[in-house]
Amino acid sequence: MSLKSLHTAKAQARALREGLATQGTAISHSQALELVARQNGARDWNTLQARLAKAEPAPLQIDAEVRGQYLGQDFTGRIVGLTRVGRHFQVSLQLNAPVDVVQFESFSSLRHHIRGTIGADGKSPQKTSNGAPHLVITLPN
Repeated sequence: MSLKSLHTAKAQARALREGLATQGTAISHSQALELVARQNGARDWNTLQARLAKAEPAPLQIDAEVRGQYLGQDFTGRIVGLTRVGRHFQVSLQLNAPVDVVQFESFSSLRHHIRGTIGADGKSPQKTSNGAPHLVITLPN
């Protein structure tokens, strides 16, 4: 397989679609994705997408020191567990200092260890009621 990332595969599909359109052949984006998949030895786009997702390196590594926010609270800590789950990563963090995950003044719940799911961008797909991701890990550049 010559493609190395989902981004490259999608860009190739866009270029194919635009190239065919200039020659008078209009195809949908999904048709272009399917053609790119077959050109790269996959039976369909979902198969190619799964292969490429597995081939992409994890954005973080076990024992990496990280910082970020969990439920709006800043933290620093260390990654103690990391598992790929489809296009996301299940991450376990041991925090340097506990974070309070409750926002009521009359009650606290301190966490020294947290788990969450993040995408390749370091943000969890799950959101709080105000639209902020549950977990945000600042990724190295």
